[in-house]
Amino acid sequence: MVTGPTSAGKTAAAVSLALRFDGEVVNADSMQVYRFMDAGTSKPGAEERRGVPHHLLDVVTPDVRYSAGRYLREARAAADEILARGRNVFLTGGTGLYIRAFLEGLIGSGAADPALRGALEREQREAEREGDPERLHRRLRALDPEAAGRIHPHDLRRTVRALELCAGEGAASRPRAAHGFRDSPYRHLYLVLDPGREALDRRIDASCRRMLERGLLQELRALRELGYGPELPSMQAIGYRHLQPVVEGSDTLANALAAMQRDTRRFARRQRTWHRAVAEALWLRPEEGDAIEKSVESCLRAR
Repeated sequence: MVTGPTSAGKTAAAVSLALRFDGEVVNADSMQVYRFMDAGTSKPGAEERRGVPHHLLDVVTPDVRYSAGRYLREARAAADEILARGRNVFLTGGTGLYIRAFLEGLIGSGAADPALRGALEREQREAEREGDPERLHRRLRALDPEAAGRIHPHDLRRTVRALELCAGEGAASRPRAAHGFRDSPYRHLYLVLDPGREALDRRIDASCRRMLERGLLQELRALRELGYGPELPSMQAIGYRHLQPVVEGSDTLANALAAMQRDTRRFARRQRTWHRAVAEALWLRPEEGDAIEKSVESCLRAR
């Protein structure tokens, strides 16, 4: 797999590796599953794909909640089809939860409760308006300190899911411990691309400007005209949420770009933290092309 923080060069590296080693790409970016959301997700176009088959892009419309459980089923189905054709799988993206689901499975207990989830999300929006964005995370810390310690205070999706598990299981940590993430059907190389903090910050700033040049503002306006409102989880993603006030006429494009760059840098640091917890991760810089190829070649030869 090819992963790492946003703007690290994962897509270009994965396509080159797929061409070199007879492979196909399976998307592991939680935003690239959405149709009509291209510029703001850095979704690779036909030229960037260079003829390499890509899977799990443009799967659902922005008003559909796409879960890690669904990703697990569909990504493994795509991978199994690729392997059955005698080709290699290059799982590519920066969504750590999707990658872990693909490699190790998910906790099976604790069914989602839409009513509870909706109430928690409404409470979170109210807390944010009142200047208390960490309210739900404090509640989780009181109920299950172990689970809270694994979740960033601003990671609303995982905080809400953990609170759902607390309501059903008494503690989010119990089903996690019982599961143990032992559903691991694939032998793999966990390759993390990271150019270093300063270089990555420059890449991120340039990438955000490029998104605007590629029409992110126009893309957001088109999404709003199609009826996809700012309240949707998909429309709260970095970039889209920053430009909502611009579309509504309450902020400037310059302010939105600066906030988008800042929050993307923060997001990249959280991605790094996630990948650092993976013991078998191999960290390389994107410009180390020979070392990247040799690591993949060694993994394939050892099968």
